[in-house]
Amino acid sequence: MLTDVDLPAPGLLWIRWATLSTTHVALGRTGSWSIDDRGARRDRQDGSWARFALLDGRRAVLYGDHHEHSAAMRDDPPADPLTGAPDWLPWDTLAPLAERDRLGFVIWHESGRWSRVRYRDGRPDGMTDLAGPLLTGESTLGALSRFGPRPAAERLVVAAVRAEVSPAHLTDLLVDGVPDLAAAMATAARGGLVPGSAAPRIAPGRRPPMRRVRRLSHGEHDRLVWSAMRDSAEVSRPAPPTTAELDTLVGWLQDRAPLSDGRCSLLAYADATSFSVQSGERPPADRPDEERYATFRRLTELVRALRRAESDPRYGRWLFLRVETSASAVHVERRYDSWPPWWHDDGVSGPWRTNLQEEMDARQPRYRPSWVRLLDPETAFRPL
Repeated sequence: MLTDVDLPAPGLLWIRWATLSTTHVALGRTGSWSIDDRGARRDRQDGSWARFALLDGRRAVLYGDHHEHSAAMRDDPPADPLTGAPDWLPWDTLAPLAERDRLGFVIWHESGRWSRVRYRDGRPDGMTDLAGPLLTGESTLGALSRFGPRPAAERLVVAAVRAEVSPAHLTDLLVDGVPDLAAAMATAARGGLVPGSAAPRIAPGRRPPMRRVRRLSHGEHDRLVWSAMRDSAEVSRPAPPTTAELDTLVGWLQDRAPLSDGRCSLLAYADATSFSVQSGERPPADRPDEERYATFRRLTELVRALRRAESDPRYGRWLFLRVETSASAVHVERRYDSWPPWWHDDGVSGPWRTNLQEEMDARQPRYRPSWVRLLDPETAFRPL
């Protein structure tokens, strides 16, 4: 299902983008707003980006990816940004981006309206954040006025609309510093802002007969793996060796018993890069004279040391650990292949699939549980 989007007309959006690009190039900011033979670009240091291209007539396309907002990957189920998109879009560019999870939004202009796929619950896609300085005349003037007098910014915009931008417009605006007028005017010419120039246009594309479409969001893919882990049985493997690291951990827990009677509980998850704990019946007690998080840091060190000591190049390392101590006894439970019932599942947080894949790759095949196949990124896609 599609929805309309309130955006300026393509020609006006282009003029604002080209004007801002010309100004940024004059200031030496060549990696932010720019123009090339495929259209207009914006690139941010956080990896977010946007592209805008004109086609024949009044057709245009605006697309990009925001590092924090993407209905294509975070909606459950995911929103395919190319569902219902017209055949003339640059599919050779867009389809590969979508397959690599690098396409957060696609908005196209045809027959006098901007359209895109409808998202669930009004989720933002990051377009407004990326293209915000261009969405109104006032926002464009505000962006330009950061670099110089507002009257000069207003004259530059008027000249851009008339395709009459000159070096004088830039020097009037950029009163601080020495602008790179040659590079700026080259950008203005590519953008169609000077006499005799024209904005670049791309040729209409062709829809591919088949493409890969994400059918599971990242959250859904995670929950699919976690569900399989809960249903999995432990693969038969040798018991881990006796280690001093276990004695050290047990002694520390007994010393931290909340009632000072040796009874203490530890529930932990660990992989090569992440670590977390949950509260058991008798979690280790903090000491009033300790700095904040001292208990957690020491517990992290002890559990990681035990995990290293008990690791084996054949059958790998455990993921979940449960230790229950008393003054004279200890019970230890390790889970290498399954999600134990004593580890709370909130449906949102759990082992990262990339971390699980790293753990499974380090094991011999016969010690890998059946759910390993679900870690394959292809699990989240289907042909359409």
